[in-house]
Order: sequence, then structure tokens, then C-alpha cells
Amino acid sequence: MPELPEVETIKNDLEPNVTGCTIKSVTLLWERMLLQPSKDEFERVIKNQKIIGMDRRGKYLIFKLESGYNLIMHMRMSGSLMLGKGNPPPHTRAVIHLDDGTEIHFNDPRKFGKMQLVKDCECVLGKLGVEPLSDEFTVKAFARLLDNRKTAIKGILLNQCLIAGIGNMYADEALFASKIHPERPAASLTEGEKIALHKAIRDVLWSGIKNKGASVSNYFRPDGDSGAAQKQFKVAHCKDKPCPVCRTPLQRIRVHQRGTYFCPNCQK
Repeated sequence: MPELPEVETIKNDLEPNVTGCTIKSVTLLWERMLLQPSKDEFERVIKNQKIIGMDRRGKYLIFKLESGYNLIMHMRMSGSLMLGKGNPPPHTRAVIHLDDGTEIHFNDPRKFGKMQLVKDCECVLGKLGVEPLSDEFTVKAFARLLDNRKTAIKGILLNQCLIAGIGNMYADEALFASKIHPERPAASLTEGEKIALHKAIRDVLWSGIKNKGASVSNYFRPDGDSGAAQKQFKVAHCKDKPCPVCRTPLQRIRVHQRGTYFCPNCQK
């Protein structure tokens, strides 16, 4: 958390409110969240930078600045961006002050979130794999990622160097929708299962965006509202609840060190 739908929602909510505004300054309340450049250089360069647009790559949020610089943020486990005017909420780690009086509060209870100010986004984002909602993410391209891989399919879906943006919740939902056990070796999937999983990945991500992300922990939209995607979840965070298809109690196991929810009957 947040995953692709949550970061996309933050971008969609923030962009019309901040595009055209100028960053007067940034107050770093947790200096270790800044990866590059140095604090002094960051504060010098970011001052009076005009925001000309926003973008998303995987789980990264990008503020595009008129000078050619890019402010890149990663929310990690518990980060969210909130619009406000003064009185930042508890756990705010950075405050972006805009020229219209608005502030963007980077709220992050667990202090894992990061910021970077760079000219070349590729130095940060170049390692990421294909965007799962892009035209490049075809069934054929997806199948090539699975070929000869003995890794559990859940681990493949979480590998950001292969597919950018899918996280724990949406991986569980996609595997359930395609009736694939999360521990199945990726190379063991049949052609039909690859097609079904490819469709399920795109479906659950689009549904998550449509429902403004999932508020199961610390995620909130910039205006403070919760997302509603979690209300559509079939298995994620639903341990011991009856499977919506067969009524078998849902189980939770660990796959690649991540809590994983599935139906032992539907996903054999």
C-alpha cells in the first residue's frame, strides 16, 4: 500500500488542483525521506518551481516541473498526500507550500516514504517493468515474462522489475479471479490460464482506479476521503470469511514474505 490504483487516484485528484501552481518552498519534517539531492541543494532548487503536470510510473508519483526537474515520490507502506492549509495532520513528514496558499502534506506514519528531485526520471524509474494498463502489456508480452520461471506466480506479479505497479492486494484479487493458486510456478500456467490472469490483472486494477483506491490501512485521497476499492475485494484481507464463489473459508499464507489470501477450493 499504496499500489497502482491508489497512486493513480492521488495523481488524478491532485493534478487539477496543483498544475500551474508554483512551489514556494518545501518543509522537510523527516529529512531522511529525501534520497537526492542534499537537503540544501533540494531546498535551493525546488524554490519557485512551477508545476506543469503530473504523471505516474508503477507506484511512483511524479510532479513535472517547468525547469525540467521532476519531483518523484514513493508512498511505500503507509504514505499519502493530503491537500490542506496549515495545521498538517500527525505523521506529516514534508509540507509543500504552493503560491496560492495551498499545502500538500506528505503523511507517512511508518516513515518509509521517499522523495527525489531529478532531471532524468530514468535514473529512478528505469528499472521498472512494463505498465500493466499500457498497450505494451499484451498477453504475448505477459506470457514471455512467465516462460521458464519456476518462481511462484504471486512473486512474479509483485516483482516491480517485471510488471510495475501491482502490489499485494491486487495480485491476490487477480489470482482469485483467474482461479490460480498463488504458489503455482509461473512456468506451469497453461495458455488459457495466462490469458485469464492477464485479463484479471487489468480488470482488478481498472476497478481499483474506478473506486478511488482501497482504504484498508493508512491510504486516503488528497481531500481526506477514503477509497472504496476494498468493498469490491473478494479475497484480499478476508481471512476466514466464506469464499464468494464456493463458501469455503478463505485462507492466509505467506508467499515471498507477503501475506497472501486465497480460496483453497477455487484455487487448487
